Amino acid sequence: MIGAAFVSLDGVMQAPGAPEEDRSGGFALGGWLFPYFDEAGGRRIDALFGGPFDLLLGRRTYDIFAAYWPFVEGEDAGLGARFDHAAKYVVTRGAQPLSWQNSHRLAGLDALAEVKRGEGPDLIIQGSSTLYPQLLVAGLIDRLILMTFPVVLGSGKRLFGEGTPPGSMRMVEHEVTPRGVVIATYEPDGVVEPGDFGADMAPSPAERERRARIAAGTW
Repeated sequence: MIGAAFVSLDGVMQAPGAPEEDRSGGFALGGWLFPYFDEAGGRRIDALFGGPFDLLLGRRTYDIFAAYWPFVEGEDAGLGARFDHAAKYVVTRGAQPLSWQNSHRLAGLDALAEVKRGEGPDLIIQGSSTLYPQLLVAGLIDRLILMTFPVVLGSGKRLFGEGTPPGSMRMVEHEVTPRGVVIATYEPDGVVEPGDFGADMAPSPAERERRARIAAGTW
C-alpha cells in the first residue's frame, strides 16, 4: 500500500488543487500547490500512476474525486480515464451511495487488510488525511511518497494528525524539482530509537535541579 501526498512545509495536505476543493474548517488557501508545480512533479505523478493500481480513499476525498475526475477534459483526461478504470476502495461507515463506477465500500481496516492481502495491484492512497494515523497504527502502509512544497499554510488538515503513532522512516529515494518541491519516498523502519549526546557526561548540579523541578511539576 502506497501513501502519496502533497504537503506544505508545516504538513498541511488540505485542498492542494483548487480554492473550492475543501473549505471545511474555514480553510481559505485552497489551490496552494499550483504556483510550485512543474514538469518534474508531473513526471513523478505519471510514474506513480503509470502501471496498474487501485485507489484507497476516505469518504470526503472520494466525493471530491468523483465530482471531478470522471468529467475532466484536456491534458488530464488520460489520468481521469485511469482513475475511472481503477477500483476505488472507500473506507466509510456511512450509507451514502458510491455512484462512481468500480467503487467499493469498506467498513473498516479489517476489510481493508483483506483487500491488501488479495491479488490486486498496488493500493494508492490519495488525500484522506484521517486515514493515515489509523493505517500507520495497523502497519498497513508499505511506502510513503511525499511531495513537500515550499509554502507554510498555518492551518488545515495535516498528514500526521491526532493518533499518529511514533515510528522511524527510511528514505529510499529523493529528488528536488526546479521550483523547490522535495519529492521523497520513505519506507517504515521500525521504532523510534532515542539517543543522548551527553550520555558520557554526568549531569551538572543545574541539570539535576532542572530535572527535580520537572519531577515536581514546577518547571
